[in-house]
Amino acid sequence: MVDFIREQEVVSLLENSNKTDKVEIREIIQKSRLCKGLSLEEVAKLLYIEDKELLAEMFEAAKFVKNKVYGKRVVLFAPLYTSNECTNNCLYCGFRRDNKELHRRTLTLAEIINEAKAIEAQGHKRILLICGEDPRTTNVKHLTQAMEAVYKAGDIRRINIEAAPMKVEEYKELKNAGIGTYVIFQETYNRDVYQKMHPTGLKADYDWRITAIDRAFEAGIDDVGVGALFGLYDYRFEVLGLLMHAQSFEKRYGVGPHTISVPRLRPALGWGLKEIPNEVNDDEFRKIVAIFRLAVPYTGIILSTRERADFRDELLSLGVSQISAGSKTNPGGYKEDDDKADQFEVSDHRSLSKMLETICDQGYIPSFCTACYRRCRTGEAFMEYAKEGEIHEFCQPNAILTFKENLMDYGTESLKNKGEKMISKALLEIEDAKMRILTKEKLKEIEEGKRDIYF
Repeated sequence: MVDFIREQEVVSLLENSNKTDKVEIREIIQKSRLCKGLSLEEVAKLLYIEDKELLAEMFEAAKFVKNKVYGKRVVLFAPLYTSNECTNNCLYCGFRRDNKELHRRTLTLAEIINEAKAIEAQGHKRILLICGEDPRTTNVKHLTQAMEAVYKAGDIRRINIEAAPMKVEEYKELKNAGIGTYVIFQETYNRDVYQKMHPTGLKADYDWRITAIDRAFEAGIDDVGVGALFGLYDYRFEVLGLLMHAQSFEKRYGVGPHTISVPRLRPALGWGLKEIPNEVNDDEFRKIVAIFRLAVPYTGIILSTRERADFRDELLSLGVSQISAGSKTNPGGYKEDDDKADQFEVSDHRSLSKMLETICDQGYIPSFCTACYRRCRTGEAFMEYAKEGEIHEFCQPNAILTFKENLMDYGTESLKNKGEKMISKALLEIEDAKMRILTKEKLKEIEEGKRDIYF
């Protein structure tokens, strides 16, 4: 049994943190603005903030930290579901084995390529491959063949993988096939709740799942993403459990999570629950996002289309740095939508183009950058820049360059008008004068048809 998720310690931290005074809370918030992160004890105290004035101060700090570390930019991606076949019986998931209402499907390589091309036609350059866990159909060969086919078929530049735990040898195959980030959610860090929610299937093994990151590192994958499904258990416990998990592999490997995802549990067709066990309201969710931004400032925070459009827009200012757009959550959904094959309900149905306009309206610049991965700025190399608050020196110029490329290839007139103004503004916000000049020169190269010239 793994020992780096110390449940009793989490419980103790929460029990001792619900009566913190305003002075101490303000000291923690002020410390967070140094962009060096927070301890579990400090996070536990922030989790109990209810005072509106203190919440406003924390939200402002989260916005400051996000802009300081990453610059005023938002990364875009889209999920590509290759299969909804699954041998697990996770009660909260539409893909669960016992769901007889779901239309099961595993895409052929040709169908996967068609889906990737449809995603690319929206303007995306980064995708997240996702599938259910069925060793007969969605094994590592299925994933590596899909990756190789998609990379060869078009101009998708980064393929991240969200997949079930594997053996070290299988992770090596993903590494050799060109994986970007390996993403895996523990779903809940409470063992008892985990066993209840995963009654049968390979996923029922808590320890096998939580040690997946260790095997990925052993195989040479140093770019990883984690997350919890908020709504299965007390959100305060999950925040501390996830941070404890992140600290454990950061301590052992010198690398923290590249991303933290914050999906909120939503009903799904044929799920095995009558209601959401521990529903997280909007105020609590705002707090979750802001606290993650302050606790692990170097980490990208991902928000999916589970959330409604107006709420997603609001959360951009609280620390979210990556969002999906124009998403489909069923195999083949981009070419032929089937609402009886979805994993969960999508709340934000805006197209990528509309999402880009919204991002510009919010004062951020959209980014399609994949340069860190392609320039080997992953793992310790990435953390070196991110933890020192210097990664924005690459992020902001690359956001400008990739957004310019997107406008030229896919932009509507409305988007081009907003986008060009945003690019001009973003150029002025680059602090280093030499970098600003260099970025302008590269913009001219893009206009001349030269590509793949990012920092």
